Amino acid sequence: MKTGGQLIVDALEANGVQRIFCVPGESYLAVLDALHDSPIETIVCRQEGGAAIMADCEGRLTGKPGICFVTRGPGATNASAGVHIARQDSNPMILFIGQIARGIKEREAFQEVDYKRFYGDIAKWVVEIDDAERIPELVTRAFSVATSGRPGPVVISLPEDMLTDLVDAPRPLAYTPVETRPGDPEMAALQALLEKAERPFVILGGTRWTEQSVKQMCASLERWSLPVGCSFRRQALCDQLHASYAGDVGIGINPGLGDYIKAADLVLLVGCRFGEMPSSDYTLLKSPYPDQKLVHVYPDPQELGRVYRPTVAINATPAAFADAFARTAPSKSPVWANRTEQLHQSYLAWSTPPATGPGRVHMGPIMAHLENVLPADAIICNGAGNFATWMHRFHRYRRFNTQAAPTSGSMGYGLPAGVAAKHVFPDREVIVWAGDGDFLMHGQEFATAVQYGLPIVVVILNNGIYGTIRMHQERDYPCRVSGTDLKNPDFAAYARAFGGHGETVATTEEFAPAFERARKSGKPSIIEIKLDPEAITPTRTLTQIREKR
Repeated sequence: MKTGGQLIVDALEANGVQRIFCVPGESYLAVLDALHDSPIETIVCRQEGGAAIMADCEGRLTGKPGICFVTRGPGATNASAGVHIARQDSNPMILFIGQIARGIKEREAFQEVDYKRFYGDIAKWVVEIDDAERIPELVTRAFSVATSGRPGPVVISLPEDMLTDLVDAPRPLAYTPVETRPGDPEMAALQALLEKAERPFVILGGTRWTEQSVKQMCASLERWSLPVGCSFRRQALCDQLHASYAGDVGIGINPGLGDYIKAADLVLLVGCRFGEMPSSDYTLLKSPYPDQKLVHVYPDPQELGRVYRPTVAINATPAAFADAFARTAPSKSPVWANRTEQLHQSYLAWSTPPATGPGRVHMGPIMAHLENVLPADAIICNGAGNFATWMHRFHRYRRFNTQAAPTSGSMGYGLPAGVAAKHVFPDREVIVWAGDGDFLMHGQEFATAVQYGLPIVVVILNNGIYGTIRMHQERDYPCRVSGTDLKNPDFAAYARAFGGHGETVATTEEFAPAFERARKSGKPSIIEIKLDPEAITPTRTLTQIREKR
């Protein structure tokens, strides 16, 4: 006989869980008690949104569900930010919520929320476990749902009194991963289209890739001399010094690359949905009928044909497709090989940072320095904002699993993601790239990094504004500033107050030694860069945007 809390932990152990991220609550004390005797590591966070983002990041980097526990009501609603990210980014995660007791439902009891209604539109599956005997069945099913087809978040509600029930339940068994493979007819159709193409283009994105499948795909691209781009914030799916790499297909795309994709006669879309951001508001590929012939590879059949009508639809995971594509080869020398080389050279020029800019701190030389000193397997974590453009455009990702950033555009992602990344890969360098407004969305998780001794380096570009919104504001309502100014703390002092290492950079030359001191400190570190608000983008200042120059 075991309690519901013990059965939850047994099911997690059976499914290979190594850690959970949580904010404790009295509604799931029975689970916390069972975790006391478990090898599963319990990471205590400072806010439920941060904990859920950490779970999303683990799912993003491992392909296995990240696990988050929160309490009912405000705890559960705080966690919704991380669940939304996991949904839009197709990452596997499971959120467990301590719920009110079964006998007082429908009275609007203390912190009562109907989670099937609240999470119904953003979670892949929501379930409340009323019978402790069904815990092994339903928890293992959650792992299957979270990882199969298009991965995503699952929410499990746990009534407080159910967790203390003593029951005789079956032994939990691990979930069975589901792999969907392409058929021979689909691969033959793809080969025939490639043989006839003159201006093909490949776009890689989404999840369910592995290090091996990325290597296979890159080798195939080289064999076919195919030009390739990575979808928005999926840049770690191809070595950006690969001869076929043409650039990222996302916000602020290289205009020449965008023109090439529009004029392509064949697009091979592998692993991604190609939503609003990477498609430049559905202009690179028109919805529902693209101008180009489209071969769409995706693990969930419900996505194939939903937004774009493909010429060939291939229901397969990216890993399985890469394995099948590795067995193909062109029958003759591709006619597009010269264009592939031209596109790669255009990318190299596009991703070379500028030498100067407005203000005393120039981000171009800072980016060039980081490119020289960061190891190829460093993990870069960032949230959303104009600050991310510098890393997004000028950092050349070389290895698989080196980028953790939300395609959903969620601010505040970088710091909690950095905490999770350092837990999952303790031997790798983790850099958090943040803006001032972005950082303070989940800045309290710096305390979590200190508590667990995680020597991440947080670089904050502080320009005293919500930069992306100000940029749009100056473009659409010039000289009418409203709601975008920020008054910030001393971020270096903030780091030291938590027990970390802090640095302030006011000139370009100060960055390199500050970065080296932060790395050598052995502590979680914050480097605050005092950035001129005029340096809002790599190519245009706020004044130029305001004056439409």
